[in-house]
Amino acid sequence: MGFVVDFGLENTLATRRFFCLSRVVACLLLLATSFGGPAAARGQQPAPGPAAELVPGPAVVPLTATYSLGVRVRGAAITSHSEFPEIEGFRKTDLVTSTATRLVAGRRSVAELTLTQRYAPYAEGTYQVPAFDLTVNGQVLHSPGGRVRVAAAPASAPLDEAQVGAGQGIGSLDQLLGKPKAKYFYEPTDHAALVLEADRERVYVGEGVRVSLYLYVQPADQAVLNFYNFAEQLPALVQQLRQPTAWEVPAAESAIVPDTVRRAGATYLRFRLAQNTYYPLTAQALQFPALALTMTKFKLLKNPQPGEENRLAIYKTYSAPALRVAVRPLPARPGAPAGTVPVGHYVLREGISSTRFRTGEAFVYTFGVEGIGNAAALVLPAPHATPQLEVYGPDIKEDKLPDGTPRKSFRYRLVPHQPGVVRLDTLFQLAFFDPTTARYDTLRSELRPEVSGQAKPIAAANPTDDPYYGPALASADSRVQPLDVYRDVRRYAGWLIGGLLVVAAVGWWRSS
Repeated sequence: MGFVVDFGLENTLATRRFFCLSRVVACLLLLATSFGGPAAARGQQPAPGPAAELVPGPAVVPLTATYSLGVRVRGAAITSHSEFPEIEGFRKTDLVTSTATRLVAGRRSVAELTLTQRYAPYAEGTYQVPAFDLTVNGQVLHSPGGRVRVAAAPASAPLDEAQVGAGQGIGSLDQLLGKPKAKYFYEPTDHAALVLEADRERVYVGEGVRVSLYLYVQPADQAVLNFYNFAEQLPALVQQLRQPTAWEVPAAESAIVPDTVRRAGATYLRFRLAQNTYYPLTAQALQFPALALTMTKFKLLKNPQPGEENRLAIYKTYSAPALRVAVRPLPARPGAPAGTVPVGHYVLREGISSTRFRTGEAFVYTFGVEGIGNAAALVLPAPHATPQLEVYGPDIKEDKLPDGTPRKSFRYRLVPHQPGVVRLDTLFQLAFFDPTTARYDTLRSELRPEVSGQAKPIAAANPTDDPYYGPALASADSRVQPLDVYRDVRRYAGWLIGGLLVVAAVGWWRSS
């Protein structure tokens, strides 16, 4: 079953009008969708964050100015950021935030926020800015680094109003931010001095001269001076004090603690940086070069302000003039060539182990030398052997007395075989040159022990004549042994061990 509809002519015109109106509405809907759809989509998606960029510092800055590194963000605030890097030769000062709004064609544009880290230079020179990463609002910014040169402060002259043109607008920033405060540092006067001193201007060959490197400062100088990289500078200074023609004895290491002295009528603190004693080996003069020590010195602010750093560190080098010590040769010594004896002022301290002496019984004798001189050069000549006395030793010992005077002891073991008086002065003596009197002298033993008992023969120098070793050597096998006898024994032992291992293996196999 179906339906038949007949609209007629009027119905046909109405239908056409309906379809035309529908098309117009569809076009309007399509236009509305094309304009409104992307905007709606953009409103649903999160807008990307504002871009940040690094602001590099200048390539050249004056010593009295500051170097700066910054980061700039447009259209947003800086909610988080990492630390700016440390730069060698500079000291971080203040962190400054500034905001600027640009006007384009009379309309206000997006604001720019800049975060700036300022650095104060210590001294003139060229410094390396390291590569670094800076995280700002979650965005990582990378800088490859660079170099910055700190130049001398320019000489500036004040400008008067006649030199300023009408269109320069110098006072605009001063009216907005106020006049900047000038930070001028001045270098205070110090009385520090680096001095190389010797306790003698002229010495003999072999005579000791003590050379010291001192730093003199007045008590008030400690507020503006400090040691700089001293652990690396000191070895270089000590190396320059080496003398190829002298025996060097360094002083005992100790902490660098100053002592108070009077110098040029004023009170000074004296720091001993290095000290060595030199004993010339030849008549060539000792030449010490000029030395230099770099210290950290602080410039002070003329008008210090609360909360500001009132010191600026710089480097200052102090020099010690060169030093020369003349060396005189030793005078001729009758019967011996010059320069073969120790040099110094010595006294003898001798000792003996007992008061009663018998033949065949050993006793100990000590020849001790004390005084000022090179103890390492003290060598006691070997005593002459006699048929009445056996001498063993010496045992040598070096030490120092409580007052620091060196002492060297020679300890001998003596066995007398003949009764009578033993003249130790003929056995033990030491010739030396005394620079205080400019004469040669000799230390001799003053002890003459008296030995009692019967005469006993000294052990024979030839072992075959000895009552014990003689028969033993006579009964010993004198046949020559081959050189490879030990190698053959090792080979035979290896065969025996191998055979035992084979027997053990066969027994284990049969038992299993």
